[in-house]
Amino acid sequence: MSTHRPPKQKSTQENPVQSAERRLFLKEAAAGMATLGMAAALAMPAMAQDMSNGAANFYSSDKVIVQKVTFKNQYQMKVAGNLFIPKNLDRKGKNAAIIVGHPMGAVKEQSANLYATKMAEQGFVTLSLDLSFWGESDGRPRNAVSPDIYAEDFSAAVDYLGTQSFVDRQRIGAIGICGSGSFVISAAKIDPRMKAIATLSMYDMGAANRNALNHSQTLAQRKQIIAEAAEQRYAEFTGGETRYTSGTEHELNKDTHPIQREFFDFYRTPRGQFTPKGSSPKLTTHPTLTSNVKFMNFYPFNDIETISPRPLLFITGGAAHSREFSEAAYKLAAEPKELLIVPGAGHVDLYDRVNLIPFDKLTSFFATHLK
Repeated sequence: MSTHRPPKQKSTQENPVQSAERRLFLKEAAAGMATLGMAAALAMPAMAQDMSNGAANFYSSDKVIVQKVTFKNQYQMKVAGNLFIPKNLDRKGKNAAIIVGHPMGAVKEQSANLYATKMAEQGFVTLSLDLSFWGESDGRPRNAVSPDIYAEDFSAAVDYLGTQSFVDRQRIGAIGICGSGSFVISAAKIDPRMKAIATLSMYDMGAANRNALNHSQTLAQRKQIIAEAAEQRYAEFTGGETRYTSGTEHELNKDTHPIQREFFDFYRTPRGQFTPKGSSPKLTTHPTLTSNVKFMNFYPFNDIETISPRPLLFITGGAAHSREFSEAAYKLAAEPKELLIVPGAGHVDLYDRVNLIPFDKLTSFFATHLK
């Protein structure tokens, strides 16, 4: 259960920052940047286990035991997670384990739990976690962006798993979905305890904010965003309301961009929508404006070759608007590495469409490299 108080509501009147961003969102690339795989609108029961085209975000399994856990990161912040244990696990032995990170701005109940459940069915101990400032994990203000702390949360998850009696600390891997793909790479560069890393529909959150998709954002536009966010710091420092930015829109119209529609179909419908207790439906998906610019200083692929000889697996959809990020990481990474492109799959398809997600490949990858 979350112990934080709900964040302040944002004003219903569109401010100049929102107006400027909305104009950018109408462009294809900026629209993609604006919908960085974020969280849901309204808390819904886990109904409809099989939505259109094989979607199963709320999948559960009678072969797996699930328990809520918490642990501290090095900043003494509580990180909340769900631990998935195969029912037939030999608890007297030492077993392989996998950490699963959710899309940027989402929570563990969105996509991460699905992956953790499916991989636990294959015999792995798995742990889905809420990144700091999101879901049931600590951190104020809520929805803040801190790439360094996000990466630290993955290492803290290794601390937790590696001290469980039934986990082999030499056989811990990690999966990062969407934005968490870049966070887990950032973590793995300085934490060799992560022995194998896979990413799905990865977003380089730094490049997406600096340049937008396909490098469509100009330097002048970037500077405008930075300046407006910096000015907002004065307002909040002197007691003004917290302002939020980007995220998935809450309603569609004839001008809604196809990329926004793709995210809307997951985050704003029963297919995947979920709001943690204590959170505001109006603010799920929206990071704080003043902290979001910290992504401008985030370069997760710098020195990615230092992860070698630990293996990297990049999985992206053939039709994914985010495909460029997985391809860029693959090009820079050292061997052993692999790039798997799922034909016909879009970015959000790999969040929950079990008929498209290559779980067999993930199973063989971790079985081989965590043996």
